[in-house]
Amino acid sequence: MQKNTYKGKFIVFEGLDGSGQSTQTNLLGDFLVGKGYEVILTKEPTKDSEAGQKIRQVLDKNTQVSPMYLQELFAQDRGEHLDNLIIPALKEGKMIVSDRYFFSSFAYGASSGVEAEELIKLNSEFLMPDLTIILKVRPEVCMERIGKRGGSQTLFEEAEKLKKVWQTYETLPRRFENAYIIDGEKSIEKVHENVKALLQEKFNIRML
Repeated sequence: MQKNTYKGKFIVFEGLDGSGQSTQTNLLGDFLVGKGYEVILTKEPTKDSEAGQKIRQVLDKNTQVSPMYLQELFAQDRGEHLDNLIIPALKEGKMIVSDRYFFSSFAYGASSGVEAEELIKLNSEFLMPDLTIILKVRPEVCMERIGKRGGSQTLFEEAEKLKKVWQTYETLPRRFENAYIIDGEKSIEKVHENVKALLQEKFNIRML
């Protein structure tokens, strides 16, 4: 992975479906704007690229592809995401906060039977985040949250699948720098406080 040498900071939230990463992405964005930073919130897979649209069809179970081809689509979408949005914004000194990035590919791809080293190789030329926050929430809690939000369940939103996904997620901080696990089962406000404390430690961003 490539180190971020640009002026801006690249922060990523990761976790199982239903772990609250979207909520925490939005809260952190609001907090950083309040501190005077220029912030861009984003998400993977994107909605704009051709690959992103194909991914959504697969996740919504409207079409089927092989696990490896799905990961190739994620990588294609990610490359465009970096080139078109993330890197230009980092060059301008903006803060990027993304809901998911390549750690999702590692965890969800491995749970589908794709070799971890193949997944890492597929993403090896991409930018390493300055901070990755992985929210730890038990699969059964995630499924309860998913059920409460209504709508149909996507490809990976099953308890047994999520258990396999977490088995990879929990190993990532030991292998990659700047990746941390935070308890995502606490209240939304407490998780946000813990996120802010981690930012203060990493980037010296004042909390008050």
